[in-house]
Amino acid sequence: MKQLPLGVRLRADATFESFAPGSNTEIVSALRNPSTVPIWVWGGPGSGKTHLLQAVCAAAGDEAAYFPLDRDLGLPPEALLGFERCRVLCLDDVGAVAGDRDWEQALFHLFNESAELRTRLVFAADAAPRQFDWSLEDWRSRAAACVVYQIRDLDDAGRVEALRLRAGQRGLDLPVETSEYLLRRMPRDLTSLYLVLDQLDEASLIAQRRLTIPFIRDALETLAKTKPSCKTS
Repeated sequence: MKQLPLGVRLRADATFESFAPGSNTEIVSALRNPSTVPIWVWGGPGSGKTHLLQAVCAAAGDEAAYFPLDRDLGLPPEALLGFERCRVLCLDDVGAVAGDRDWEQALFHLFNESAELRTRLVFAADAAPRQFDWSLEDWRSRAAACVVYQIRDLDDAGRVEALRLRAGQRGLDLPVETSEYLLRRMPRDLTSLYLVLDQLDEASLIAQRRLTIPFIRDALETLAKTKPSCKTS
């Protein structure tokens, strides 16, 4: 799998099998399908966009590439050159370059060249393509030509399943009642829940204890006491 030489690493656990779809089964099915029709998936923070893009790459193997457009990486538009030759190309955080004419020009050319080469393109952003203030009309029309899917938030049953899958990847047995306990007492977004689960995993390894409700209750109390104070003098 082609990766950028800038410290970007694909998560080994980002596969279709480790994604709890909830009401997003249609999206997962579309991404599993090897069609070359360009796809645009969007959703809020922690919705699983990056997970799904990297799952597409994992499934495609060495002929796939994952390219994040996060502006903090400091990449120039020229960095896209050559990626149209990949069989599968997944571009993340596309909305980050909205309004940057040079980047939009690069995306426009990439889109056209990929269509000629039958390269599969999958885009991800935090909104649908028509919601961005693009500066280049040609790129606006190309982005709008994608098949668009919105990633729906998981309900409680979906969050429990997501936690179970995450725990299973770490070799942890997470009973349903334990997951439900976490949902009742912690922020309900998956990013926060995964962070807590990672901390509990480390605590259970140190204590050599299973993730029972009593252990989790004590571990959460300990974690709360060890958080840095935000008080100022």
